Order: sequence, then structure tokens, then C-alpha cells
Amino acid sequence: MRDMIRWGVLGAARIADNFVVPAIQRSNNGRVVCVAARDGARAAAFAAKHRIPAMCASYDEVIASQGIDAVYIPLPTASHFEWCRKALLAGKHVLCEKPIAMEAAQVRELIALRDATGLVCGEAFMVAHHPQWAFVRDRIADGTLGNLELVEGSFTYFNDDPHALKNDLALGGGGVRDIGVYPVVTTRIATGLEPLSVRADVTLDPRYGTDKLAVCSLEFPGFRLNFYCGTQLARRQHMVFHGSSGWLALDTPFNPGVYSDAKISLRSDASGKVETFEFNEFDQYRLMVENFGSVLMGRSESIAFPLENSLGNQLVIDQILSHAK
Repeated sequence: MRDMIRWGVLGAARIADNFVVPAIQRSNNGRVVCVAARDGARAAAFAAKHRIPAMCASYDEVIASQGIDAVYIPLPTASHFEWCRKALLAGKHVLCEKPIAMEAAQVRELIALRDATGLVCGEAFMVAHHPQWAFVRDRIADGTLGNLELVEGSFTYFNDDPHALKNDLALGGGGVRDIGVYPVVTTRIATGLEPLSVRADVTLDPRYGTDKLAVCSLEFPGFRLNFYCGTQLARRQHMVFHGSSGWLALDTPFNPGVYSDAKISLRSDASGKVETFEFNEFDQYRLMVENFGSVLMGRSESIAFPLENSLGNQLVIDQILSHAK
């Protein structure tokens, strides 16, 4: 059994450069040993910055390498399914950026391929590993909020650059796939429930064909989730869980340390006061890659966010995008 997982990386995307690759290099059970990018100069600069010992000439060369155990895929969304499939067929474990596919049928195919190969394949939802979400889940479960009645959320940023990958429809761009996934997945993680129905008002940018604003309402058993996401709005993110006898609000539910500090405000009618809880010492990206590595090393039974959970989220995203106009 290896004491260190050897990672290969497909692409030098911003998420890889700023967050995931540094997290792998800081982790206690993994190191990136090779990378490939769209051109050699880009790969060389990336490798030098992150002290990666080898570069490959192509993505195919990475997944064919006998010197790696797992592949991290930060490519544009429309390429995720293709390269997940190729990597699994090449005998490599896979951690892929969200969303892992363009539609639910592709996630089902990855589940079947994972099961057939016996390999580990997961979607890189770092929020599933952050302790602030375990805190939310526990406060809902222990009745601190009473009966959960309403969840509200938002995730927005401004980017109308015509050259941005996130504004390229052919590459899987658009706000719902990029950031709308987060209010959905965190509500599902916190409650353990799936929506019964999905309604959405989705506005497309006429220049790019991508969704620039989605206002969504999901009916869950016993409560409703209302949220919006947008790619041409001032930056904002928040989540509020409101129950019959208390509420809690997350200041930075999705990317602590980037947008703001990880802080939860909790008020219960029993106490009559607002308490504040901080979670700033945690690195959700490192926790994610260490969880993945621990499964490969036989120290954990399963990854925290399996493909079955990815399928549940993708089914919701597919329904939201079906309302695009």
C-alpha cells in the first residue's frame, strides 16, 4: 500500500492553480507528479510554480502514465465526462471538478463504469468537506431550529468577458452549472433530502447563449429552497436556514477565505440571542483531497461525496436549465 498518492493533472485552470493543486501539495497523503496543459509553456510555468517534477505532452499521456495513481480534472465542463471516462478506462482513479457531467445520463454512465472497474471516481465538491456544513446539518438534525421551513441562498459574480470560458456555451458555460450547483448541493447535504419539484426563471445572455441569471424555487419535504445565481451581478453569497424556533445564517457558505470569513450566526427562540461560530482554520480543499487519498489507501471506506450524490445534484441542475428562455 502506498503512503503517498501520485496525482496527474489535466490542465492548468485557475481552480487548479489557486486551490486544488496547492491543496494536494500541502496534503498528508498526496503529491502532484505530472501535469499537461494546452501548450508546453503553460505546463512548464505551472509545473515550476507548484514544484511538479514532470510535464506530459498531452492529457492522453497523463492518463496512460504508469507513474500516477489518480487524475485530477479541472477542464471546462463540457470536457469533464469525456476525460473522466478515458481516465477510468485507463485504470486511473478520478477526481473531477463540478459539475462532473453535462447531464444526468452521463453521471449514470460514470457510476456504471466506476462499478465495473472498481476505481474511485468523485466530483470535487469541496463544500462537502467543510466543518461548517457539518455544524449546519447537526443543528437541523438536533432540533435547534425547530421544523425547518425555509432555506434562502445566493451566489453571484460579475463576468461579461466574451473570451471567458464561463461565457462559452460550447464549453458548458453559464451560471447554473458554475455556481447554481452550490445552493442546491449544500441544502441537500445539510438536510439529507431531495427536492420534490423544481421551478426556475432562467435568463440567457443573448450574446453568448449562456444563463446569466437564474431565480429558483425548490420544494423539499417540509420546506422550500429559494435561491438565485448570476454571472453579471455584484459578488454575493449567503445561505439562511429558517425554522419554526430558530434560524442560522452562513456569511461565506461556499468559498471561505476568498469571499469572506467562514462564520455562522445562530439564533434560537430558547436563548433569545444571536450566537456566532467561526470556522476559519479549515482548508476545505485539503480536506477533500485527503479524504480522496485516504480511500485509495484503504484508510476510509468511501469518499464523502460519491457519484450517487452527484447524480442527485445533476438531476436538479438539468431541471433548472430546462426552464431557460
